[in-house]
Amino acid sequence: MFKVNDYVMYGLTGACRITDIRKDEYNSDDETKYYVLNPVFNNTMTIKVPVDNPNIVMRSVITKDDALSLIAKIPEIDVAWIDDDRQRNATFKAALRSGKIEEWARIIRTIHLQKEAKSVAGKKLAKIDEDMMNTAEKHLNEEFSIALDISPEEVIPYINEHIPQSNAR
Repeated sequence: MFKVNDYVMYGLTGACRITDIRKDEYNSDDETKYYVLNPVFNNTMTIKVPVDNPNIVMRSVITKDDALSLIAKIPEIDVAWIDDDRQRNATFKAALRSGKIEEWARIIRTIHLQKEAKSVAGKKLAKIDEDMMNTAEKHLNEEFSIALDISPEEVIPYINEHIPQSNAR
């Protein structure tokens, strides 16, 4: 169970802080406890999530050590481009929904390498692939910014500075 002020990654919403754990104040018959979440990088929204719902994709934000470990592994992340657009889209969507930061890194690396290859050939990446990469980057940047105590805009430069250069690509 999470506690108030814990940082969590919640579904496709991204990084959130738990601001409260309470019963629904508008329904006195409902004994269900809810996490009250505020997205860290979107102050205009509040989300209520049942504490005991096993179908909710919510986990703690990774630690700084885990973030640094993942950064070190980025050059070795396996990539496999799926030529069939529908299959690739379904695979990337499932990876995004999984809530696993390693899968987000795989999406980013896979699409980034494909984007570079297409650019060399004078072609552009499909918009859906660009959107998938941007969504994965948003979630990864949010999580890393909390784990590393930096702003989301500083994440990519931080990764580029700390990624092992000897085998980066």
